[in-house]
Amino acid sequence: MILPLILALMTEAPAQAAPVAPPPREIAEGVSLIPGAILPNYGPDGNTVIFDAPQGLVVIDTGRHAWHSDAILAFAAARGRPVAAIVNTHWHLDHSSGNRRIKAVFPAAPVYTTNAVDRALANGGFLVRNLDAFRARLDDPSVSEAEKSEIRVLLDTMDARDTLRPDVTLARSQRMRLAGRSFDVRVTDGAVSDSDVWLYDRRTRVAVLGDLVTFPAPFFETACADDWRRALDEVWATRFIMAIPGHGEPMNRDQFNAYRTAFNGFMDCVQSDAAPAQCATVWTTGVSQFLPDDAARRQAAAYAEYYVGYLRPNGGDSPDCLANPR
Repeated sequence: MILPLILALMTEAPAQAAPVAPPPREIAEGVSLIPGAILPNYGPDGNTVIFDAPQGLVVIDTGRHAWHSDAILAFAAARGRPVAAIVNTHWHLDHSSGNRRIKAVFPAAPVYTTNAVDRALANGGFLVRNLDAFRARLDDPSVSEAEKSEIRVLLDTMDARDTLRPDVTLARSQRMRLAGRSFDVRVTDGAVSDSDVWLYDRRTRVAVLGDLVTFPAPFFETACADDWRRALDEVWATRFIMAIPGHGEPMNRDQFNAYRTAFNGFMDCVQSDAAPAQCATVWTTGVSQFLPDDAARRQAAAYAEYYVGYLRPNGGDSPDCLANPR
């Protein structure tokens, strides 16, 4: 999820201590998760998954905020191992803004990702089209400090935008070695963005999915929905036993399939004439096992209903889907 929607959904919360990332935990042998979080007053950080590899650590996604990248750096320091490779599943800033801080400490660590970010950074692209308006909001006394802090993250990242671009461009699915460890690297043709990456580790049978799976709802800001459906089918065809979402807890196969079924049902509803509230109910019913209480269900329904209105004018895709004529 990226900045415009974050700002629209943010609300002020009481003052709090300096944020910290949730503690890392081992989820399989040699595989650790630094969970993302959505803290009061702040936008989200995506999950970070770290693999031990012969040449160092393979870090998949780097979060948005300093406290999240600090947790990655602390993880590396505690183990006395360098970050030897960074993989961005996609260019949304809650998964890639941390690149600049990780690269500042480990400049030799190459960034592996697709070149989809190039269009987002081009003149008029998603990440740059409103920069002047955001800068102006920093001088507006009516804008909350919470919103200003999120805008500063965006501006700081844009000042170091080359750290979002690949050092090694992932253009096709292939078996490859990252820092001396073998992965099945899968590249989508559309889905969350123009082109996304997910990884499968045969040794542990862990699949790291980025935002192909997110809670409380899929984040459609730059999505091509039919391509996304196909990507979920490709994940299902893989022999994983654990799937790590971009936002949310690790899932087993049955849980992933429940998500995939709910996604398809929601998109079928979006592409029909059903009322937005009905489509939201399709979504929340399909993922009910992942929504622990009424507050979570209301939040999921609010996201889903919003996205019905966002997607329908473009035939079920986002306005930034490459499949749409411009």
